[in-house]
Amino acid sequence: MKPEPQLVLDAKLPTSTVEHLEEVNEAFVLSPSRQFGFEDRPIPTLRTARDVRVRIIATGLCGSDVHYWQHGRIGNYVVNDPIVLGHESAGIVEACGEDVKHLKVGDRVALEPGVGCNTCETCRSGRYNLCDSMRFAATPPYDGTLSTFYCLPEECCYKLPPHISMREGSLVEPLSIAVHCCGLAGNLQGRTVAVFGAGPIGLLCCAVARAFGAAKVVIVDVVDSRLEFAKGFGAHQTYKMQSQSPEANVEKLQVETRLEGGANVVIDATGAEPCINCGVAVLRRGGTFIQAGLGSPRISFPIGQICDKEATLKGSFRYGPGDYKLAIELLNSNRICLGDLITHEFSFSEAEKAFNNVAGRSGIKTVIYGPGVDKAMAKQAAA
Repeated sequence: MKPEPQLVLDAKLPTSTVEHLEEVNEAFVLSPSRQFGFEDRPIPTLRTARDVRVRIIATGLCGSDVHYWQHGRIGNYVVNDPIVLGHESAGIVEACGEDVKHLKVGDRVALEPGVGCNTCETCRSGRYNLCDSMRFAATPPYDGTLSTFYCLPEECCYKLPPHISMREGSLVEPLSIAVHCCGLAGNLQGRTVAVFGAGPIGLLCCAVARAFGAAKVVIVDVVDSRLEFAKGFGAHQTYKMQSQSPEANVEKLQVETRLEGGANVVIDATGAEPCINCGVAVLRRGGTFIQAGLGSPRISFPIGQICDKEATLKGSFRYGPGDYKLAIELLNSNRICLGDLITHEFSFSEAEKAFNNVAGRSGIKTVIYGPGVDKAMAKQAAA
């Protein structure tokens, strides 16, 4: 067996952040029968000398986590063995491999939870998010971050600005998805953007589009409370989707939001066929349509309109080079603030309750704190 790389350890972890520091790796585990339970697992070892071990402080729940719990699979990824869910996390560096250069024990970091092979043509061309050999947290067969510890290469751990709390740091992952979506749309300066879906990703796409200089950002949803929230989170205007044809919705949307001529860019964060059809209908000729949300794998799609408008249709998958760094720069400059997105918080022992909360579509974003974490301290910025 290959020995674990030499570690750089420091006993002076910020004990104000955690209630106890017993060397136990407690994990929240989903079984193939879709039952949750807690397990004490071995403390993860560093796979390479470039790896760091992070004590998880906060983890945001994603719709994919809930989907694995409720359905046991997403596409070809099937829960055949017990798996730890969670991939939106921030924590404290607890150990470093001997070749780690830019991190040290005690650093507060946001985790990029996917590790590409770095050798395939896709990785080498700068699109590592499309790597066929990607080891992505909480995607079978790879465990996620709902545990005491998690290991990643140094390049997948990003230092948080001092004024950003670790509960906010856990949302750098979904923020990076929004950065990637908006980046695919090209230059947004002075352009009009319509975002379908006022869930966490849609709201973050609104905020990023505005930060990138969009002249008008319109968000569309069916939930009044989310539309109201969106007004203070990047949206210039909102529209409540109606149960009518895409053409009728577009006509009403354009009148209510003064979106004359349609949107230069449409981002769909729902995956719902009515929203996609309406989004294509409201897209300007020559515009760009970004598909971010995942719904039914097969839908009726107005491909003729894409051709008639000579529109650009792009799929968006996670995030790529530079997206995490840019997301953190947006936080560092206060152009985007994440705290208000978090509407529900749960201790580690309440993790199943947190999953039920998300499944019930309560609030906007739910965060689970790591084992033994003091919630009050996780909400504070660095000293």
